[in-house]
Amino acid sequence: MTPTLVRQHLSHPGSKTRVDLWARARDWSEIQERMLVPLYEAVYERLEVGPGTRMLGLGCGSGLALLMASSRGAAIAGVESASPERLALAKQRLAAGPWGARARADTRLTDGSPRDAAGSGAPAYSLVTAFEPIGCLAGDSEGLGDLLRGARPLAEQGAAVVLAGWGPPERCATSSVLRVATKLADPLRRAGSWRPALRDDLEEVAHRAGLRPDGSGRVACPFGYADVDSAVRGLLSTGLFDAAIAATDRAQVDKELTEALHPHRRTDGTVWMPNVFRYLIARVP
Repeated sequence: MTPTLVRQHLSHPGSKTRVDLWARARDWSEIQERMLVPLYEAVYERLEVGPGTRMLGLGCGSGLALLMASSRGAAIAGVESASPERLALAKQRLAAGPWGARARADTRLTDGSPRDAAGSGAPAYSLVTAFEPIGCLAGDSEGLGDLLRGARPLAEQGAAVVLAGWGPPERCATSSVLRVATKLADPLRRAGSWRPALRDDLEEVAHRAGLRPDGSGRVACPFGYADVDSAVRGLLSTGLFDAAIAATDRAQVDKELTEALHPHRRTDGTVWMPNVFRYLIARVP
C-alpha cells in the first residue's frame, strides 16, 4: 500500500545481498497474509458483504481478502501498485480459486490507479477497503490518503471505507519483535522506524481523505507459525524490516529476529504471538 511496506532490491554497501521479491511475495501469500483473516471476516460480517456488494480493495496484496469477498458473492476489483509480484499472485489466485471456484468475470486487478480498476461505465463501489495495517512505522500512512482520494469519486454516497491499523503495543505481542527493525536501522532512523500505534491514527487518515468516521472495532489476529524459520520469513515478507536489512544485512536481521522470537516459541516449536488490530469504518459524504 505504501512505499515503506514493499521496497525494491535492497542492498547493503559492500554486500551483494539483494531481496528476492518473488520469494518475498510467495512468503506473504503462503505465510503472512492469512494472519489477517479474522480482520477480513469481522469486517465482512459487520457490513454484510454479499451479492449486492461492489468492492474495491486498495493495496490488495496477493488477493486473499478479495477472494473471501468474492466467495460471498461480491463483485471485486483491486489495486496493488507497491508489489507487482503480489499482484501477479493475486491474479493467479482469483483466476482459479479453491475447489475450482473462480472470481466473477468482471473482476479487475491493476497496478495503476483506482480509476483503472473501475473501468469505464462501471457502477459505483459500495465498499472500499484498505486492509494493510498502519500505525506501526513512522510515515506508513503516506500515500494512503492519495489512494483514498482517488477512490472517493468512484464510490457511491454513503459507501463504507474500511481502514485498518495495529492495536496498542501492550495488546500486540509482535510489537516487541518489530522493535528489532528500529534497533538495527538506527543509522537510518527516520521514515520506516517502528513507533507505537496512536489512538486516532485511522481517524486522522479518514479526515484528511474527506471521509466521515462511522464506527470502529477491534479484532484478535494472532500470528501463529509452524516454526521459527516460517516466522522469520513471514515477518520479513511484510517489508517492515527493509530499513534494517539496508542498514546491516539479511544475516544480521535473521539472527536478531530469531532471538526476539524466542519468548514466543512454544515447547512444540511453533511460534505464537497474540495481537489485536483495529479497524475504522468511514463513509463517503
